[in-house]
Amino acid sequence: MKRTLKGVGPRAPNSSPMRNRLRRGVVTLAATSALATTLPAGANTPTFTPYFPPTFHCPLVHYYGNGKAPNPAAMKGNTLCVIYNKRDITVDNGGAIRFAAAEPARFAVAGKCQYWQRDHWRIRVDRGFGEVVKWDGSYWWDLRDGFGGAIMRHFEIAGAPVGPTQAAAAISTVNPPLAAAIRKYGAGPGGGFGAAMTFPNGIGC
Repeated sequence: MKRTLKGVGPRAPNSSPMRNRLRRGVVTLAATSALATTLPAGANTPTFTPYFPPTFHCPLVHYYGNGKAPNPAAMKGNTLCVIYNKRDITVDNGGAIRFAAAEPARFAVAGKCQYWQRDHWRIRVDRGFGEVVKWDGSYWWDLRDGFGGAIMRHFEIAGAPVGPTQAAAAISTVNPPLAAAIRKYGAGPGGGFGAAMTFPNGIGC
């Protein structure tokens, strides 16, 4: 469903060089974090296969809203499943800063034997315009068995649905490795798909 902003009439986008640099910067900041979540620390170079869902059951799923960080000390056990709402990565209201401040804690809790994360990304320069880029991601690994997977869906650029090929092209000049990951893991119109990973020597817990 396409969202509109109530009470905001149409405005011509500001195409100044500063705004364009800011737009590319916030896209890269958020999307690089998505890429960093894909592989667990210490992973060997994996073998990629078509995507399949997690090999383990989530007994409890923790949900965190925009800019909310988990408490690593409170995350006990070897299995962790989380959902992060990242729909307010916005520059003009400080949402992008709150997002960046919460990321270290999110990475800290990810060091589990069995980990699954779903997140919803919405990136905007200011609240008077629609999202620059949006997507939904899902990433998991099971270090006991040496498997993992990642998939990204529902790409949109400036409110128009696009496939991962077009989404990757939009940021390829800013961050080529990230663009390559979007092409590999993306799913939707225009090609691309998720991938599962097998780690040849395992990682262990």
